Amino acid sequence: MTSPPAIVGPILTLSVEERRVYVPPRPMTFTEFLDSFGEDDGVELIDGVVVERVAAQLDHERLFAWLITIIAGFASERDLGTVLGSRSAVEIASHRGRMSDLLFVRKAREDIIQQRAVYGAPDLILELVSPNDRPSDLVALETDYGSVGVEQVAFIDWQRQRVRLLTRCADGSGYDEAGVTSGLVAFAALPGLTLQAEWLWTDERPTPFSILAPLLSPPAA
Repeated sequence: MTSPPAIVGPILTLSVEERRVYVPPRPMTFTEFLDSFGEDDGVELIDGVVVERVAAQLDHERLFAWLITIIAGFASERDLGTVLGSRSAVEIASHRGRMSDLLFVRKAREDIIQQRAVYGAPDLILELVSPNDRPSDLVALETDYGSVGVEQVAFIDWQRQRVRLLTRCADGSGYDEAGVTSGLVAFAALPGLTLQAEWLWTDERPTPFSILAPLLSPPAA
């Protein structure tokens, strides 16, 4: 009796997960999804099926509010582009769409932002990892963002106190990965903006104004 072949590649972890889905009689298109659901419904379109997102916790919302205030303020003052929050749909494919926690699109590419959705790869996506997030969902998110060519994706996991930065290789062949647990966090699409990783792990964060003021001050004569 022969032994089963060894698994080649990453180690797989069994994860028993539950999720709530709305199953249409046929695969739903991204346009039909936008026609059927609104910004307050808390759902995404995954392979033609509407999947309910896990409700955000207070820590998530506080961190989101702090980050979007800083990033949107910086991008606006530098006239770099547009920052959108978690109710902006991003088309991944004809039957697939995501609601990123926070995204940025450079000024030169703002034509991909339309009234109801973003039709193209944002330059930066931030996802705030919550304790209730399913491991398979995070893998699927990474797969989707890579498939459309997002320049940089940051998974911010305050429970593990780690930022996982995925930066697209210059030749488009894949992504370089970096894990940041302390020190500066910088984003390729927002040159000049840096945050201390330690600020992300505590509720005692400096105010957005105190962070932005020195970053946006004109250089001394």
